[in-house]
Amino acid sequence: MTVSRGLVEAQNTRFACLDPVLPPVAAPPEGDVLTAALPDGSRVAGVLRRQVHDRASAARLWSATEVWELTPLLGGAGAAGMDALLRAWRRRMDRVGATERDSACVLTWPSRDAEAARALLDHGLVPLTVIAVRRAGAGADPRATPSRPVAADGAPVAPVIRRATPADLEAVLALALAELRFSSLVGSTVDRPDAAGVKRRALAERLAAGGPAWLAERDGIAVGLAECALVTSEPGNPTSTRLPPGRWGYVNCVSVLPAARGAGIGQRLMAHAHRELHRLGTVGSYLYYNPPNPLSSVFWPRQGYRPLWTMWEVRPAGALR
Repeated sequence: MTVSRGLVEAQNTRFACLDPVLPPVAAPPEGDVLTAALPDGSRVAGVLRRQVHDRASAARLWSATEVWELTPLLGGAGAAGMDALLRAWRRRMDRVGATERDSACVLTWPSRDAEAARALLDHGLVPLTVIAVRRAGAGADPRATPSRPVAADGAPVAPVIRRATPADLEAVLALALAELRFSSLVGSTVDRPDAAGVKRRALAERLAAGGPAWLAERDGIAVGLAECALVTSEPGNPTSTRLPPGRWGYVNCVSVLPAARGAGIGQRLMAHAHRELHRLGTVGSYLYYNPPNPLSSVFWPRQGYRPLWTMWEVRPAGALR
């Protein structure tokens, strides 16, 4: 796709004003080009890509099977530019015809762009997921410090936190599936019939590779999990379109069993994980969470995370307005 350099440069300038942590605007991917005219005679553009995930793909656990994803290039235009481009997208979807129920229209945009958010809401898109970041060394909200759990005799009982190994696969899987099932009620996650098998294969590979994952135990029973990864953002790779350069810790899954919640286990797990990720040379950490999730939307800001990007979505794809 040939795109006016002026659009990219103007969008870069606007993003830098919105949020200095945003990385430079990357060249758009290949795909179908949408354009729209504004009342002042200027134009905005976007690239639309359709992807159908294989039925065995792990991506189907957090995504619709058929995804129409738009990458906007609005330049310096705000709400008016987004509105015009979304109207063009709706017209393109009209030409597609009926879409499957297991489909979605998706767009990722800076979380701090309130002007664009208004247009996105008006077209039926929902802020279902955010990419949140935490710089190394950022502390948890001191107001979130939990009281220490105590035993019946009044003695403090702190969970034992240790590195997960391949021998812990069943415990790790149970905690990961508990998180998946809860998230499927309040976000983009889909609890599909083959979820356990897909998760088992992925977790077995990560544990065998020595991926950073930690368990919290009480009386030898795993009650909490923090499963992470190390990701590098460098020019040309996909991560560089979302994060500043550097080595980042990716927090893939944090899960605490329902009966163990409220005792500070999640916070202790993440304090440990943050220390270890920092020791491994990360500049910060990032994760995905769902704003409608009543646990995540409170927990993660208290651990020092804040939204950088918001993933706007409507399911099925035909529901785009």
